[in-house]
Amino acid sequence: MDTLTRMRAFIDVVEAEGFSAAARKIGRSKALLSKYVRELEDELGALLLNRTTRQFSLTEAGHTYYRRATEIVREIDSLADAVRESSGDVRGRIKLSAPRTFADAPVGQSLIDFAKDHPDIVLDIHLDDRFVDLVEEGYDLAIRITRLESSSLIARKLAPFGIKVCGAPALIEKLGRPERPNDLARMPCVIDTNGRWLSNWAFVNEQGEPTTVAVTARLEVNSPLSARAAAVAGLGFATLPDFIARPALDDGTLVPVLDEFLPTGGGIYAVYPHRRYLPAKVRVFVDFLVQWFKQRPD
Repeated sequence: MDTLTRMRAFIDVVEAEGFSAAARKIGRSKALLSKYVRELEDELGALLLNRTTRQFSLTEAGHTYYRRATEIVREIDSLADAVRESSGDVRGRIKLSAPRTFADAPVGQSLIDFAKDHPDIVLDIHLDDRFVDLVEEGYDLAIRITRLESSSLIARKLAPFGIKVCGAPALIEKLGRPERPNDLARMPCVIDTNGRWLSNWAFVNEQGEPTTVAVTARLEVNSPLSARAAAVAGLGFATLPDFIARPALDDGTLVPVLDEFLPTGGGIYAVYPHRRYLPAKVRVFVDFLVQWFKQRPD
């Protein structure tokens, strides 16, 4: 049995966090995967995994080997992709990280549309609102909704992104419309705990300089959809991604406020590591997303 096969088996087990889960995921027996990993350890002369009936963990050597092995396997797969692309055959698995906010919103349809249009590519989507380490955790790419900062990653902008501060008409009629960001400090608010700023909401002043306002929550929830529902119910003002707020703004159940004080320059990005060979499947996926958003400017 060749080293590459054993290496792939080890990576599958680590990423699935166990032999049984890996066996179910890739359609091989648990015994066969265990045999491959044991042979790999014998070949290396080092223990890579701690195995007990209740725990599964990597040894220090296992952590080191996993990081380098994933890089090597990606390079091999990328080279194979480049050869296949030249013959018009693009296939494989894309391991994608995306925030729940993206997947739960209408823009999440882009992922389903890609899967429908590319049946030979398996889209392995992991929804997580944290910024994953693409290289360390073995992801091909990630969708990120942010204001782009300096990074070792390659980023391709898919669409602009902004936030909206909004409240229900009845709440505004009762409390009055906030005219300046500081007005929110004395008004009830709804906080999406997935947001970057939590109870310190970001604004810009008249000079365009960044500033924050500390707000008090009547409800805290780690879902922008639930935060929107709470705002519609009149529980407080909410800061929402524009594509989450849009349906409620369009039907009048929420009203935007303080637009002139909101920061700009955010975007929805596809980000991926620097590689000598960018896998064809990743390039096809990113190109698809760029076109998908271009056809839907709203």
